[in-house]
Amino acid sequence: MLKIGLTGGIGSGKSIVAGIFKVFGIPVFDADTEAKLIMEKDEQLVLSIQKLFGNDSYTGKILNRKYLANIVFNDPGKLQQLNALVHPAAILAAKKWMDTQTAPYVVKEAALLYESDSARHLDFVIGVHAPQALRIKRVMERDNASEEQVLARIGRQMNEEEKIKLCDFVVINDEEQLLIPQVLQLHKKFLSMLSA
Repeated sequence: MLKIGLTGGIGSGKSIVAGIFKVFGIPVFDADTEAKLIMEKDEQLVLSIQKLFGNDSYTGKILNRKYLANIVFNDPGKLQQLNALVHPAAILAAKKWMDTQTAPYVVKEAALLYESDSARHLDFVIGVHAPQALRIKRVMERDNASEEQVLARIGRQMNEEEKIKLCDFVVINDEEQLLIPQVLQLHKKFLSMLSA
């Protein structure tokens, strides 16, 4: 079974590409969603987050995302500390999930594949690329955010061009090139690798 990573900067359209793979019957692990679940379900992780960020980081058993975001997005050191806690747990969850799958290949969708060093556990990585102006527009509309807020979030991520250079395959999501044929071509390529 091939393990395929799927990454890209904020607003690039990773989730849309992941959805196309799902239509083709390929299981997709959404690392960002899973990480949020782990931050509420993994008791050891909850205790570590509370120790680092205080009891206000949870309301009952629910992660206080706004409180935590206000801290980590204004302090790169705190963000790094949070990632150091969460990434290992999310990587382990992905590995366990992959071990239970029976499809010819699986896809792990994650914004921080390279930053978390989880790309090394995968056979190939697909990068989803879109021009920055389009990415900003999408995120502003999706999150009801200002251009400044989106640019700040982009500034905290790995440089898009650097990330795409590291990828084995690239899907262009610029609203000019069709997505489905690009993903279908990759789907056929992965299946052919397995039957070779």
